[in-house]
Formats: sequence, structure tokens, C-alpha cells
Amino acid sequence: MSKTFNINSDISLAKTLPSSFYRSQTIFDKIRDDVFLKSWQFIGDNSQIKINNSFSPQTLLDGFLTEPIVLTRDNNNQAHCLTNVCTHRGNIVAMGPGKGKKLTCCYHGRSFELDGSFKSMPEFEKTKNFPSDSDNLHSFPLEEWGPFLFAGLNPSFDFKNVLKVMNERIGFLPLNDFTFHSSLSKDYLVHCHWALYCDNYLEGFHIPYVHEGLNKVLDYGNYETKIFDYCNLQIGYSDQANEVFDLPKGHIDEGRSIAAYYFWIYPNMMFNFYPWGLSINMVKPLSINKTKVSFVTYVYDESKLQKGAGNDIDKVEREDEFIVESVNKGIQSSFYKAGRYSPTREQGVHHFHRLLAQSLK
Repeated sequence: MSKTFNINSDISLAKTLPSSFYRSQTIFDKIRDDVFLKSWQFIGDNSQIKINNSFSPQTLLDGFLTEPIVLTRDNNNQAHCLTNVCTHRGNIVAMGPGKGKKLTCCYHGRSFELDGSFKSMPEFEKTKNFPSDSDNLHSFPLEEWGPFLFAGLNPSFDFKNVLKVMNERIGFLPLNDFTFHSSLSKDYLVHCHWALYCDNYLEGFHIPYVHEGLNKVLDYGNYETKIFDYCNLQIGYSDQANEVFDLPKGHIDEGRSIAAYYFWIYPNMMFNFYPWGLSINMVKPLSINKTKVSFVTYVYDESKLQKGAGNDIDKVEREDEFIVESVNKGIQSSFYKAGRYSPTREQGVHHFHRLLAQSLK
């Protein structure tokens, strides 16, 4: 029987997830089905399918879910996220990005409309009760937010509620003017359990101890965390001597000097907004002790790069890697079982652990 976890809703009484959560291969495998298959994932921006009658394949969380999908935009400018597996014999349909009014499997010629519906199949004239709904390519839920695309295989919550939370803070920013910068985007291989990486992200408690440079530009005393259903927000304050957002009149944080909005979306997405733009961090499990973290960067105001809280992100990442890899080693100890939460500094970690515990019941 699979182990279940109970995290007290009262953070002042609660204990953290036990070390067994991070060490168990059985639990790691269960997370794939009970957490990630029911999650939303960032799948890039709409430049992949910018024009009508275009398509672009990719693999969702390769090495973990390894789910072949294909993004399409049909002749009516409608975007779709479809399974990229032919309903005949399981071949990959779209081998690469392209343009056209249909998708055609190169194995036996079965073709599909760009919305996934079955179109034609050679040599099937004598096949009875054909075609049926099962001959269509499965369509996955897809959300567009500015230029950004999100898909869920079988999501357990409405992503629009997450977007509503984010728009309350950063809805004034012209997301469609954000430009992808490949030189500022990078993958990191981290030798730790993926959830430890998220644990570390979800609290500013470690900033004075781990990030000397970041601590100089953030007001640690006013650092705060706000909890929502399937996401949370950390707000980094600074002073006017550093780069802060120019918030419009009537904004919920009007009058405050905010250097960064750090949004986390369950279970593994981080959207870090700075005055210069956006750093998206995708935490991708590879194995129980190996995680790929993809930093995807979009710049809005280049004049503010390398300033304030968004300065030298690579250095901050390396400092985080050192700590989480150390923790990953420490929790292998036979004598460490679980810890306690700081009610004032670890609300985000507590929130994350409660969501994981609920998902794994």
C-alpha cells in the first residue's frame, strides 16, 4: 500500500514532509501519475505556431512524462494542443515543425485536421464502424496568456484562476512586447530531488544566509508570501535606490517599492517578474536524485538588465544549487526524519507540502 502524508493545516503545529518522501522510488513514481499528469505545464510561446496552418511538435517533460504533443494553429487562428501519436499504430505524426492544412502520418498515410479530427486513411474502405471518435487525435486543454502557452494532460484545477491571481499584480505589463532572449536562457542539471528545489524556491528565509548579493537589494524584513489555491506569490521589496516597478495608479501595490514578483504554480513552475522582464523557471524531474531546471528569459526593458533583484540570476542559481544538493545529501541520513516550519517565513513550503499530500492521498 502506498504511503500517505498528512501535513497539519496549522503551520505552527505542522511537521514537514518526512525524508522518506524524497528517498522513496515508489513515491517518486506515484508523483508522476498523481501530480504531474494532473498538472499544467508551460510549453513555450506562440512564436512556434505564429501563423495559421502551422504546427510544432515537442515532448512534454522528456525523461519523466515523455508525452509527445503537437501544437497547431488552424485556418481559423485557433490554437490546439494534440497528442502527437497516430491513432492507427502509434507512430509519431509530426516529426518536425511545418506548415500545412493537415497532419499526415508518414507510416501509413493517415491524416488529421489541425484540430485533431480524423481526415482520411488509405485502404480502410472495408473496415467496419470506421472512423469513430477514437480515430481522432486526443486534444489536451490549452491556455494562452499573452504570448505564453500552457497545456495540461488531465489537469485537476482551472488554470484561469491562476492567471487571475497573476494578472492582479502584473496585468499592467505588456506581455506581448516581451522578447525571448536565448543568450539569457539556460538549462541547469541539479543533483537533487525536484521537490527540494521547489522547497528552496518557496521561501525567502535562506536569502540572508545563501544570497549575499541578492540580500543587499531586497528588504528582507518586509519580504512576504501570499497563498492562493494552486499558486503562491513572494513579493520582494527594495528601495528607490534599486530598480523597482513603476506601478500604475490604482494598482493593488501602489506606493510600494517592489523589486520582484515571484509567482510559483503547482507543482513545478516559477514566473519571476522584474522591472526588466520575466525569468521562467521550469523544474523537470529526471530521476529521484536528478533534476533539470530550465531558465527561459523574456526581456521587456533592456536598460534595466543587470540591475536590482533580477541582477546576476546565474550566480543566484548556482548558490541555490549548492544548498539544495547539500540538503539532498543530508536527508539520506538515517537520523533525519522531518523538520518544523517557520510560521513567518515558510508559508510557501507549507502550502506546497499540503498540496503534495492531498494529491498523493
